Amino acid sequence: MKPFNHKTAKTLDDAVAALQIPGTEIIAGGTDLLGTLKDAVIRDSDYTNTVVDIKKLGLDYIREENGTLRIGATTRLADIAESEVIRDRYTALAEAAKAVATPNIRNMGTIGGNLAQQPRCWYFRKLNNRFDCIRKGGPGCFAETGDNRYHSIFGGVQAPQAQCANKCPAGTDIPGYLELIRKGDWDGAARLILKHNPMPMMTGRICAHFCQDGCNRCSHDEAVNVNAVERTLADYIVENADKFYKAPEKETGKTVAIIGGGPAGLAAAYYQRVAGNKVTVYETKPEAGGMLMYAIPAYRLPKDIVRNFIKLLEGMGIEFKLNTTLGKDVDPVDLERKFDSVLYTTGAWKRPVLGLAGEELTVFGLDFLSDIEKWMDGKVGTDVMISGGGNVAMDVAVTAKRLGAKNVTLACLEPRDRMPASEEEIGRALEEGIKILPGWGLSKVVEESGVVKGLEIKRCLSPWDETGRFNPQYDENDKQVVAAQNVLMATGQGVDTSFLGDKYTVQLNRGRIEADEEEQATSREGVFAAGDVTTGTATVIGGIAAGHRASNGINRYLGVSYQQITPKANRAERYTTICPSGLANKCALRLAENPANVRDLVTEDSLTPTREAAAIEAERCLNCGCYTVNPSDTAPALIALGAKIVTTARTIDAEDLFAANNGWSNTILSEDEIITEIRLPAPLPGQKSTFVKMALRKSIDFPLVNVAISYGGKAPRICLNAVAPKPYRAYAAEEVLAGKAIDEATAAAAGEAAVTEAVPFEATKYKVQIAKTLVKRALLSLK
Repeated sequence: MKPFNHKTAKTLDDAVAALQIPGTEIIAGGTDLLGTLKDAVIRDSDYTNTVVDIKKLGLDYIREENGTLRIGATTRLADIAESEVIRDRYTALAEAAKAVATPNIRNMGTIGGNLAQQPRCWYFRKLNNRFDCIRKGGPGCFAETGDNRYHSIFGGVQAPQAQCANKCPAGTDIPGYLELIRKGDWDGAARLILKHNPMPMMTGRICAHFCQDGCNRCSHDEAVNVNAVERTLADYIVENADKFYKAPEKETGKTVAIIGGGPAGLAAAYYQRVAGNKVTVYETKPEAGGMLMYAIPAYRLPKDIVRNFIKLLEGMGIEFKLNTTLGKDVDPVDLERKFDSVLYTTGAWKRPVLGLAGEELTVFGLDFLSDIEKWMDGKVGTDVMISGGGNVAMDVAVTAKRLGAKNVTLACLEPRDRMPASEEEIGRALEEGIKILPGWGLSKVVEESGVVKGLEIKRCLSPWDETGRFNPQYDENDKQVVAAQNVLMATGQGVDTSFLGDKYTVQLNRGRIEADEEEQATSREGVFAAGDVTTGTATVIGGIAAGHRASNGINRYLGVSYQQITPKANRAERYTTICPSGLANKCALRLAENPANVRDLVTEDSLTPTREAAAIEAERCLNCGCYTVNPSDTAPALIALGAKIVTTARTIDAEDLFAANNGWSNTILSEDEIITEIRLPAPLPGQKSTFVKMALRKSIDFPLVNVAISYGGKAPRICLNAVAPKPYRAYAAEEVLAGKAIDEATAAAAGEAAVTEAVPFEATKYKVQIAKTLVKRALLSLK
């Protein structure tokens, strides 16, 4: 055990204040805390360095006041088990306390500690944090694919955010909508994804899908093909657009101008309109869409999809003013006078100047993609050279090839395994015969009398220096010339803020509009900025997330009360399940694609999966959550008896105390909150209670299953534990029992009803039978 400081609290306020210091824990009995410290089951960064003793605060009592039984939180379990008043009137609690571990443990352990103990999962408790599980901030639950014989039979509880959602810049609740698809609820899945991303018909086709890099299946077989499922869901949304893209029922009277109709601007426009604000989007080009319309080739994202989305936004009441340039057709200051708030999402369209000899003879990649018609009829040449290693460079290369170039070569600074382009885009380029030269930088354009003959490139030893900063290192003695009639530059884009003019003052950072990361607010009151104009070139989903943040910031600024989900919001705690057939399906869904020899510039390369295929792929999701079980024996007894838990901050129904998505804690308590007392109402006339436990050994062991039942006097209460991440209130069994006398048939029926929602692992099916039997036995004992 690592050393720690020990302090004795003189008052509860002292203890609460101490807990506000990171690395501090309280101790009463210590039977749980000392074991976790000894075994180092948590991360080193979370290790406890101070222990505050609360045993001398006078919280060890059992007394009745005004018909309520009050039990201090540091009361020993042995005292509860031996208390005559508890044995006589609150039998289930006495039996539960007596069932805990051994006499030695009961003589030390307290009721507060028994309620607040950490999970007993063997992965969570493994020495030296060998399994950094999801409850401790790790990637997932090892029980999903490992030995899970003692784990939940009612599913898991979602962690605050799954790894896939963490990787998504928009924080999309991917497991959530995949689960709804598995249940056949496509409308519910649609509404959930739209809370994070209003244009899945785009991202389902061209997203960088960072989520798949975070998928926990990657460590076993293949990531869930989230993009494919999202694409199918998006097409369903488009087919049923009247359900999902509606004008708001209530107008706020607030007006918002959005400058720029790319991903960030369109996302902000959608969320602003949903909130009831009147939105006008100003776009300098003939059509809105930004990079979606003008930079991403039609064979990846058909332009009709973009146009249809714009029409959906118009149908919601969003106004688009096209061919309108800021600084020329409209003045920034005038916009601020006319609208309640202004958002800049003008993107990054400026060609960077590299200082390359002959650079003026090259073609900017974005210009090339935006005006493909200009390059038809063989004008692209037979030999084309591209510089760049990102997705734009791949689009430029493939487009050049499809325009008729026989030899297309692409050179980039990065080594092959660190090229910024996605594997799919690199694979597409290689499949179509494009030669990729990783680890080569620009030297000079080879020309004769102003006519391009090729590009001289030089070996790049590393694009980064020893600190990891971008600072390419070259071997000037290792050069080669690649013949080309056209050299296309796809080495990035810059931000142009010249449209603001000299008289308009806003804080810039490296030539970009500076905006805070939380709400995208700029230095000007009521003015916001989002997307590439604030960050430089990024991803479409990154722009969508920024637009969403900006919309939330605008609403707060305008005093609009509409509550929108934040991109990184924690998901509500809910039980989750894994599909056994999906778990066994190791191969991800593959999109059907047109053969390389028939692909062209206007027909989409890949096909949307059917809804049936997408649902099968959704079944592969591990639905990452925690599948441990709550180990407390006293918890189900207190829930059955209708107890309330008093803390230093509030009073909570015992049933509401427990959680499984609050870090390593098994409760909803905040880090500086302490249980002080348990209060039990007086039993009603005729009310009886009991507790039954099944363990591998009668003493010492934690329960395989336990159950507490209160019957008579009022509505029955049945609570199982050690069967789910939280104590499980068997409402279905209570309904079976309500108003009936206990007999063999009723008890058996209640046992069956108690497990109707069970979704056990193969290895935990035996616990379902135990739970049914214990409910039946407990009820019959109350006859």
